[in-house]
Amino acid sequence: MKRALITGVNGMDGSHLADILLDKGYKVYGVERRSSVKNRTNTNHLGDNPNFEWVVGDLSDQNSLLRCLKQTEPDEVYNLAAQSFVGESWNTPEHTSDITGLGVLRMLEAIREYGTPVKFYQASSSEMFGRMVENPATENTPFYPRSPYGVAKLYGHWITKNYRESYGMFNVSGILFNHESERRGFEFVTRKITHNVAKIAMGLSTEFALGNLDAKRDWGYSPDYMEAAWMMLQADTPDDYVVATAETRSVREFLSAAFSQVDITDWERYVTIDQRFMRPAEVDVLRGDYSRINSKLGWSPKTPFEDWVRLMVKNDIYLLERGRV
Repeated sequence: MKRALITGVNGMDGSHLADILLDKGYKVYGVERRSSVKNRTNTNHLGDNPNFEWVVGDLSDQNSLLRCLKQTEPDEVYNLAAQSFVGESWNTPEHTSDITGLGVLRMLEAIREYGTPVKFYQASSSEMFGRMVENPATENTPFYPRSPYGVAKLYGHWITKNYRESYGMFNVSGILFNHESERRGFEFVTRKITHNVAKIAMGLSTEFALGNLDAKRDWGYSPDYMEAAWMMLQADTPDDYVVATAETRSVREFLSAAFSQVDITDWERYVTIDQRFMRPAEVDVLRGDYSRINSKLGWSPKTPFEDWVRLMVKNDIYLLERGRV
């Protein structure tokens, strides 16, 4: 039985990855920080699975990561933990740099000190491209991050590659473009939209505020992207891959798709613009070219845009009906 260690297991990606690996017959260990209040909304369903276990660790403490490795003896490590909200990175740039950037270094050093070969996956981000030098972006597109989050992710990406080349480690980076699911946090624009659409449909609200409606993103579905992460660690040789859909949609288009799930077409009257939600430096368009991972590993996105938007809206209606949010 293969053993996998996942940081950020309680997040959207981490919880979906845990589901995928358990279905594949893995023993899965989920890293969470020591806390008096556990944030297990996305992982409560794993508690009774005999092949899943929580371990305590923190990306700000290298020794705790080494203890996690010694305790779990993993074949694979998936680093999905981060301060992952781009907007918040402007308010907490030092914390974002420490966890999202230097946290990767600490895990790599812990693996190196552990001494037993471990395959390592780093969740890199399309935010590293920022101001797109070319569109769509490939693995060879120059980086130009436009936020503290993007800069921190770029450090994590390069240190992963550097340790691969310097120490012969099996390290890969998935350069993930925007991806969502019904487990997305409420601070993210996609979940903010679907949650408020559900509230409006149920008569619980009449409007909500957003920032830039013209920003365009290459949006996919999180479980599809976590399948790609697993495939990267099953390859014969380590490499870095763009994971995307090669399609872009604006926030306006996302709004239209979400409201259409509750049969509302004149969505503009429910949405206001608030300057507080505008970024100091906006990334206008992000689009990725996934042809490399398609040709080398056979991966392609499976879930259409409209399908996962529908899942998100239906899930938020379900949660509201049962008083869970």
